[in-house]
Amino acid sequence: MALQFDLLVIGSGPGGYVAAIRAAQLGLKVGVVERESLGGICLNWGCIPTKALLKSAQVYEYLRHAQDYGLRAEGVGFDFEAVIKRSRGVAEGMSKGINFLFKKNKIEVVTGTGKLLAAGKVEVTKADGTAETVEAKSIILATGTRARQLPTMPVDGVKIIEYRKAMTPDALPKRLVIVGSGAIGVEFAYFYRSMGTEVTIVEFLPRIVPVEDEEISRQMEKSYKKMGINILTSAEVTHVDTSGPGCVVTVKTAKGEQHLECDQVLSAVGIQTNLENLGLEELGIKVEKGRVIVDNFYQTNVPGIYAIGDITPGPALAHVASAEGIICVENITGHHPEPLNYQNIPGCTYAQPEIASVGYTEAEARAKGYDVRVGKFPFSASGKASAAGVKDGFVKVIFDKKYGEWLGAHMIGANVTEMIAEVVVARKLETTGHEIIKSIHPHPTMSEAIMEATAAAYDEVIHL
Repeated sequence: MALQFDLLVIGSGPGGYVAAIRAAQLGLKVGVVERESLGGICLNWGCIPTKALLKSAQVYEYLRHAQDYGLRAEGVGFDFEAVIKRSRGVAEGMSKGINFLFKKNKIEVVTGTGKLLAAGKVEVTKADGTAETVEAKSIILATGTRARQLPTMPVDGVKIIEYRKAMTPDALPKRLVIVGSGAIGVEFAYFYRSMGTEVTIVEFLPRIVPVEDEEISRQMEKSYKKMGINILTSAEVTHVDTSGPGCVVTVKTAKGEQHLECDQVLSAVGIQTNLENLGLEELGIKVEKGRVIVDNFYQTNVPGIYAIGDITPGPALAHVASAEGIICVENITGHHPEPLNYQNIPGCTYAQPEIASVGYTEAEARAKGYDVRVGKFPFSASGKASAAGVKDGFVKVIFDKKYGEWLGAHMIGANVTEMIAEVVVARKLETTGHEIIKSIHPHPTMSEAIMEATAAAYDEVIHL
């Protein structure tokens, strides 16, 4: 007899496992199909282990610059193997935590690869090739993404690598070329440069971290060049020669062709959805540009089959997938949730300096026709930043002049990924700039910069 559930989730990443737990809380009998480790890419190979690597790099940077704080740290070094081992241990601990939560919520894990047979039916193929049919009243697809590859640099896992291998290298490369300057690219650039690798970033677009506000990109480039990271923008990799002991990367730029010699190339050129062999075509589930089309509550065009996370058209972010999973499940169970507002999604990059943003950039706001007020407050004017020795960066806020709507906020500096939530909540509550200015922010803190930047937008700033 086939396993039967009220809800079956295919994939246990931050969308899938959160949806499963919320469904169990609401009284559903839940099963989860997973072919690798619980927690998906984010927990095992993305968000969590990369942050562990970045923390090791940051601590090493602090030790190397101890004299800046009046301290002595002699003979500072690192055990690269131990750094990698710590990162993997953090990921494994978190995965075990998901396993505990599943047991606590009586969620059954079906190990294998899932494929839709029909609405309400999924075939799960085990590693040994055997298969079983699982039935469920509702099915959520949460299969996520993998690293995208360019034909000019096919990943071989040795000389041309992607993020998984970059997290578990056999040795520290002396020279590394990173292709792509999104979050993955710049985070690994910081990690490897901090460990002593000579790093070059190659970005096809005119500026690094290209989805961010232009002023953020300029500050990031300035900070990275100060660290000794080489940056090539408006540059395209046309060929990678791996025939020798290392790599020779051919890069086309406005100034002509360049040849970069390195030990390894890290491909960080984006992601590709995991939709192959899911049975979408056979069931007629609508897909456009590699994303599953869903309604406001994540149901596909086939009743009873839903999709969340990176395989849908929204931002490919872990916290978005989790929110979508909760909304999807609450709608299935008749709780009438509010649709997700995709204009109020925070984005974070965890290099040093950190980047955090939400809402429109200044250029986007002006392009939309808004008459804007813009305020900036540099961390060089922040008492807390000065005391902490992290004066690089700033907070930038954008308001609509007519109604006072908070259109966007963009931050670069230490701890800004912890600060952005204030703006997200304020925008959710339709808070005006005046209310932020009159809300007492503790002193001395980095978060004061939000109030100060807002005051600058309204010509009331005190500390500039």
